[in-house]
Amino acid sequence: MRLTNVSFRYRRRDQSVIRDVNAQASPGDVIELTGVNGAGKSTLLRLLAGLLTPTTGTIADRPAVVGLAPDRFPTEQPFTVARYLDHMARVRGGARWRPWAERLTMQHLLDVRLGELSKGSAHKVGLAQALMGEPGLLLLDEPFAGLDADTRDALPPIVADLSARGVVVVASDHQGGLRGLPSLRHWSLTGGLLTEPAAPAEPVLEAPPVTVEVTVPAGEVAAFLGRMRAEGYAARELSEETR
Repeated sequence: MRLTNVSFRYRRRDQSVIRDVNAQASPGDVIELTGVNGAGKSTLLRLLAGLLTPTTGTIADRPAVVGLAPDRFPTEQPFTVARYLDHMARVRGGARWRPWAERLTMQHLLDVRLGELSKGSAHKVGLAQALMGEPGLLLLDEPFAGLDADTRDALPPIVADLSARGVVVVASDHQGGLRGLPSLRHWSLTGGLLTEPAAPAEPVLEAPPVTVEVTVPAGEVAAFLGRMRAEGYAARELSEETR
């Protein structure tokens, strides 16, 4: 997969979130993507997945099957975990999710409704749905966030097995959970520019969350919230009672 002069901005007059990225990923590559909050990591993952189209430049030779595990798995759906995964398996032509549920130590969650899951448990569901389709490209957005110790230990061997089968894995990861893999590559995003450091950078520590109130014209609220959520921020419109 090759990225050539890839840039992206959400609106015509916006500043580019991703700027002039040139990079290549070969079968079996495992790539750790780092950068501070707001650097564009989630946007780059969505570009790699084909969910966003570059404003300029091209992404060529993307594998036919892509799995994406988002940082925040959407739990506002009226399913149990098993029913949701069964539904996704049918959508994907009979994909098998139960072996992945076993490896991710989530059998005890199968009868739990999605809306009742903790963030870490919901993240396991996101990982299972990303893995079940046997992707050629696996994209992981903060894959270790909120996971229990057993699943944290299980994930690096899963990634190593996929790499050995030629799967390209790109993980946006502040915690350095894949650092033990010998063939790990490193991409760093700073100001929308992508570099590949020769040695691993230290994990970027998350600062405590801060609530910021922003005033946006009424007609631009939906687009603004969409951009913020795409970057991984928790954004919502305040009701009259809470303003």
